[in-house]
Amino acid sequence: MLDRRTTQGFTHIEMMIVVAVVAILTAVALPTYRGYAQKSRRSEAQSYLLTIATRQQQFLVDTRAFSALTPDDIASQPANVKSTYDVRLVTSNDPPPPTFKVTATPKPDQAAEQCGELTVDQTGAKTAAVAGCW
Repeated sequence: MLDRRTTQGFTHIEMMIVVAVVAILTAVALPTYRGYAQKSRRSEAQSYLLTIATRQQQFLVDTRAFSALTPDDIASQPANVKSTYDVRLVTSNDPPPPTFKVTATPKPDQAAEQCGELTVDQTGAKTAAVAGCW
């Protein structure tokens, strides 16, 4: 005859404890993951801005003016940057000296980004809404 006290299985209390532990771990891990994902996308955007700035400087050496092309025409925009930032380039070749400013503005998916708008200009000055983002 089988003794009911020795049957194998989980009790309702044990299952509730497991569910509570998983919920706590998820509550801690999810914001951390989102933070790292935002940092990664910001890093890609910064790299793209620096690529545009480098190509503009080379164009200046070659032609004595900055290119008025769109950023995507100067260097192919990575998919992650395209989906999370709006990148625009403003150039001025008159009056001398020529200037440019390339800006990445976070889209709504990246709006929680603490650094906000990222910019680089012809002098190499990098700015963001918060100090230390570059």
